[in-house]
Amino acid sequence: MLTSAGSALGTPNWITLSTPDPAASAGFYGALLGWELTAGGLFRLAGRTVAGAVADSRTGRGAWTVSFRTADAAATAAAVERAGGYAGPGGLADPAGARFAAREPGEGPVLETVDAPGSLWWTQLYTPDVEPAKDFYRAVFAWDTHDLVLERGATYTVLAPRGAGMEGAHGGIMQPLDATPVGWLPYFAVGNCDAAVTAAIENGGQVVHPPESQRGIGRQATLRDPFGAWFAVNAKAGA
Repeated sequence: MLTSAGSALGTPNWITLSTPDPAASAGFYGALLGWELTAGGLFRLAGRTVAGAVADSRTGRGAWTVSFRTADAAATAAAVERAGGYAGPGGLADPAGARFAAREPGEGPVLETVDAPGSLWWTQLYTPDVEPAKDFYRAVFAWDTHDLVLERGATYTVLAPRGAGMEGAHGGIMQPLDATPVGWLPYFAVGNCDAAVTAAIENGGQVVHPPESQRGIGRQATLRDPFGAWFAVNAKAGA
């Protein structure tokens, strides 16, 4: 789904894993997604960069941070504050506390593969107050929002750069499911969702939401890695 990732303003252009043990995290994601960690802190898949990693032992826990493309990081930070969010030491956060980042082109490495097995496929915000979140991100990134009704009856908001339409969508917003924390979750494409879940369990991860199939979307599950970083996997419908 991320065919335009990083190429349009407001689209995801980087993801970073903060972890107390990069080597151990590399072992986990290597077994799950086929990644290798370089000495420079880049996760690579078949020679192409798919994410970054930074060592952070302050809390003993891991976390994923999604970065969105901006033409001016300082202006975006100012927009975040005007819209009621936080911009300061530690990065950016929306009014509900969901952390994210804004990244200018040329600031660092880029995602060289997206929307393919082992790479970023989607970004999803879980927040208790969807309408204020829509207002906030429209003010900061000028995203278009499209509301849908899922099979189970829940409302789901699809996000896309202004004027890109549904085919240019890069993420979504919905209320948390059970214990899902407020925040942005990266979704990674996999060839087989159930096999990915098995690999996660065998390598020290935990299942938060077991595999579930959604018509027209695929089969997906929400997981935690061995250091508590939340993410999800999706096997495309018909794959």
